[in-house]
Amino acid sequence: MSESSGPASPSVGVGAELLRERLKEHTGPDGFVPFDRFMDVALYGEGVGFYAREEPPFGRKGAFYTAAHASPLFGRTIAERVRQVARSVPDGAPFRVVDAGAGDGTLGEALVGGLSEDRELVPRLEYVLVERSVALSVRALDRVSGAARSSGIPVRALGSVAADGPFVGVVVANELLDAQPARRLLWDGTAWNECGVRWNGEVFVPATVPSTRPVPGPALPPNPAPGTVVEFSPMAEAFVREVADHLRDGLFLVLDYGMEEPELLAAHPSGTLAAVRQHRVVADPLADPGSSDLSVFVNFTRLRRVAARAGFSELSCRRQAEALGAWGFPRVFDRAVSAAGSAEAEVRLRLGAKNLLFGFERFHALEWSPGPAGNVPVGTT
Repeated sequence: MSESSGPASPSVGVGAELLRERLKEHTGPDGFVPFDRFMDVALYGEGVGFYAREEPPFGRKGAFYTAAHASPLFGRTIAERVRQVARSVPDGAPFRVVDAGAGDGTLGEALVGGLSEDRELVPRLEYVLVERSVALSVRALDRVSGAARSSGIPVRALGSVAADGPFVGVVVANELLDAQPARRLLWDGTAWNECGVRWNGEVFVPATVPSTRPVPGPALPPNPAPGTVVEFSPMAEAFVREVADHLRDGLFLVLDYGMEEPELLAAHPSGTLAAVRQHRVVADPLADPGSSDLSVFVNFTRLRRVAARAGFSELSCRRQAEALGAWGFPRVFDRAVSAAGSAEAEVRLRLGAKNLLFGFERFHALEWSPGPAGNVPVGTT
């Protein structure tokens, strides 16, 4: 999600009661629910989750907007990078573009538009949408299929990256990992404690218990200051491993906001959990669950270690604006200005480009290739 301003006053409504019913199977005998399970139901639970609602969560009328909503130049520039990668794999091989966490299809619409300009590449392409929310998946499929119809690029939706087995192509995950259910662990000076919630009869309140669940993957930071909260998402890390198991050749592109682990511990010792509703930060992330987006910063240090252990070679890790520039944003922008058609359209284009380059300062782009580095060219202009 993009930057948001000011706290919005929390409300307690039927969402909390419905969520409580959904969480019964995850509740311990003392009423404790680990935070990742709470977050999973609050975001994706059928009938109660923020992303399971019929109302679109993105854009001016939603809770927040992504870079794809800020400007179609975002998707068009990613298309330039995809085309470069496609040219590096053997001619004639089918090439799949996987839009993981496709949302409402805004990114896919622009990406397909950019890909359709390469008439030599189009016959090899397939565009696949992977979106956990049924409501969003339907919306995205309709939108991207419409954009791809004239070019002949086939578009379909799958339940997961792994649904059709191994493939060659590019997996794009834009603002997906920050919204994956996250564990929150508190160091009390001697041991790690699991952060979660309890129902107090009226609302959900923060709670902690001694941690007994194993921590898969990289080790937690050693000897942090007492009171330090570390956040990580087992589901996000499992997704990275899933892509590594199925992407035979090509590129895995992650665009998201976060920090390296030392920066997170220094700047956010209490964690980065945030809730956003109607483009404003909600004071209490536990209030009226299902009505707000929940997210945590991506721990890039931990995620990069997971990717390396899974067999990925890292091509780059840099700020999103820098990556866009390297992939050809100036060229894409100039073409769009030339085709704007009116002074008003050009002004909108320039404002969107400014927001895209300067309004997403915490965002990074990570590029990983399966197997040895060098099989895929580094994205530079």
